[in-house]
Amino acid sequence: MFCETSFDCDSEFMKLLCRREDVDLAVAALEIARDNQPGLDFGPTLEWIEDRSRELVMPLAMASNERDLLNALVHGLAEVHGLYGDDAHYDSPDSSYLNRVVETKRGLPIALSIVYVAVAARAGVELTGVCSPMHFLVRYESIEGPLFLDPYNHGRILEKDECVHWLSGWTGVTTPVVERALEPADTRTIVTRLLNNLKGRFVRDENWQAAWNVQHRLTVLNPSVYRERLDLARIAVRARKPGAAVELLQCCLKSCPAEDKTMLEAELLEASRLLASCN
Repeated sequence: MFCETSFDCDSEFMKLLCRREDVDLAVAALEIARDNQPGLDFGPTLEWIEDRSRELVMPLAMASNERDLLNALVHGLAEVHGLYGDDAHYDSPDSSYLNRVVETKRGLPIALSIVYVAVAARAGVELTGVCSPMHFLVRYESIEGPLFLDPYNHGRILEKDECVHWLSGWTGVTTPVVERALEPADTRTIVTRLLNNLKGRFVRDENWQAAWNVQHRLTVLNPSVYRERLDLARIAVRARKPGAAVELLQCCLKSCPAEDKTMLEAELLEASRLLASCN
């Protein structure tokens, strides 16, 4: 059902599908970027990351404590190389594509965080991504407790209480929920969030082919989730992929909740008409 696009060339995404843990998140993000930039060369982006990590090895080694270590990392990325967020670029798909983030020095919180994690890892410092409500962050395990980096806001450093207070007040999410969300996220969860960000932008822009590419990845990552299959089916209709749409809609109709049946039947009728017009 989902074989129209092969992921054989996406080594890191294939690891995710096999539920492996040894996934290079930066490369996985570039594989996603390549969907909308055919022929994308990963080399310049990965070389930039390697160059930044080499620059930081000495400043990180000279840090007298853990906060100074994080300050050195932030100085190198946010101040020296100007990597941070910008609301004017927030809605652009480029803000999610790692190569464009490195080129423009602007990106979404999650994309900037992936750069931070990748650079730090290559310099010998372990950071983890955090899927906090509405704003992705980076977590560092210090001796005195976790510290959080906000790459979007010039790499500011927050202690846990500060972070919880800020996020809870800004998002309206309760403190216990925020605290649970500040735990380290696995790579599969991070990639899913990155894909969902792109999906939202492409759907709003009615860029259905790009939305199909993103939703296809989400569906193969979560093949048993009905809502992912439903979204793929509905996007397939709009992306003028009637054969895939008919198959997907028929599959969804077999397990859909009662309130979705009428909508799915209408979508299937439209997909069938499109398919007939292609024959």
